[in-house]
Amino acid sequence: MGLAMSVPQLLIILVIVALIFGTKRLKEVGGDLGSAIKSFRKAMNTGEADDEAARENQKRLLSDGEAQPEKHEQRETQQK
Repeated sequence: MGLAMSVPQLLIILVIVALIFGTKRLKEVGGDLGSAIKSFRKAMNTGEADDEAARENQKRLLSDGEAQPEKHEQRETQQK
């Protein structure tokens, strides 16, 4: 007892939807849905690239931060 439907049931539903909305409107909705999915994927890829850049910056800052205390210690010894 699931929501599984047979092929004839799906065809009947498709015909009813086509009659209600019309094929032109279904084509527009399909195109809009496709462009929305494409935009979503592009945003996800951009987000991943931004995350990678942020990780690289964080690694660079951490490595710079570790080097700076040594410089600070050297300055203190030079001042004495």
